[in-house]
Amino acid sequence: MDINYEILKIRENAGMIEESATWFNKMWGIPKQAYLDSMNDCIEGTNAVPQWYITVMDRKIIGGLGVIENDFHNRPDLSPNICAVYVEEKHRGQGVAGALLDFVVKDMRALGVDTLYLLTDHTSFYERYGWEFYCLALGDGEEEMSRMYIHR
Repeated sequence: MDINYEILKIRENAGMIEESATWFNKMWGIPKQAYLDSMNDCIEGTNAVPQWYITVMDRKIIGGLGVIENDFHNRPDLSPNICAVYVEEKHRGQGVAGALLDFVVKDMRALGVDTLYLLTDHTSFYERYGWEFYCLALGDGEEEMSRMYIHR
């Protein structure tokens, strides 16, 4: 299946902040203001972190993720973290997540960040894209440990 999408860096697309924050809020239930604040930091800041990325098809957001210092877990030494990875269900299984992850790894490397971490409950998904299981970590408010992945 041929799908036509584009991956955008929020830092280069400030006009997409409102729509992007609304989309992430809808996908994850985290307050929209938290996304707005982080995306504004991405645009106004001089640091590599935070960063936000969206995947757009036909001018509609179909996927996205962020890079933040800590994705709400008990291992602040493992930083920065990929967070809020999401591809809308009807676009899954078409390589969108893999392309987005690859794009972000390369962009972060260009910004001087060559090691990234990712906390997830998935057990094999990220290995397909060059991520390695690193350790278990406890997410804030969680009772069960989750898998921490690393990409170098």
